[in-house]
Amino acid sequence: MLRFMPVGDSMTIGSAGEHTWRYRLWQHLRATYGGPFTLVGPREALYDKATDAPTSYAYADCDPRFPRAHLAGWGEGWTHMAPLIEDAVRACRADVLLVSLGLIDLGFYTNAEQTAQNVRAFVAGARAANARIRMVLLPVIPNVRARLDDSFAAQVDLFNELLAKTVADLDEPRSPLLLASTPDGYDIDTDTYDGTHPNERGEHAIAGAFAAAMWEAWGIGQEYATGTG
Repeated sequence: MLRFMPVGDSMTIGSAGEHTWRYRLWQHLRATYGGPFTLVGPREALYDKATDAPTSYAYADCDPRFPRAHLAGWGEGWTHMAPLIEDAVRACRADVLLVSLGLIDLGFYTNAEQTAQNVRAFVAGARAANARIRMVLLPVIPNVRARLDDSFAAQVDLFNELLAKTVADLDEPRSPLLLASTPDGYDIDTDTYDGTHPNERGEHAIAGAFAAAMWEAWGIGQEYATGTG
């Protein structure tokens, strides 16, 4: 049983009434991966905008077999997840981490260099729990703030450069790190509902980025087809 743990911020937890990219990827792997697998994590809820808290389980018309588990939080970033990941990996026996973090860090908590240091702490924590953990890391997808704020856009670009360097520095055969590509053609006008959070198109695009990375590097699944989800 291959155990995937989605780790992320508001783009990963999703909000009430959404499918989430987690669901889209799960459907894709059900259709293309030949072995048993599941999604794991210490949390299951969606963020509820009405209560301003992760209190909703109102996923949009999802297959009831969908494993909702994850480690994601609205407003959480590398700085929040680095201290949590060792216990989460150990408790959930995760084999592969699918990580989409960084936008909230750069927006509110840390600069690009500090955020990259938190990536290193995160990797060390995950490996302390499982020396053979595999990780797929998604670069920060620029949002509407990056369009309007040149200094923020520069921090996003710098962090993505540092993330690529960190992946190259820390990659090792027994615990490989894989840098996914930013979703091809991702457009905040058509792939988000507010300039940041993915709509249905965006969910498929993010799921496709993780799927493509795992297929090309590790032979897990196949190429992503939007119709899968």
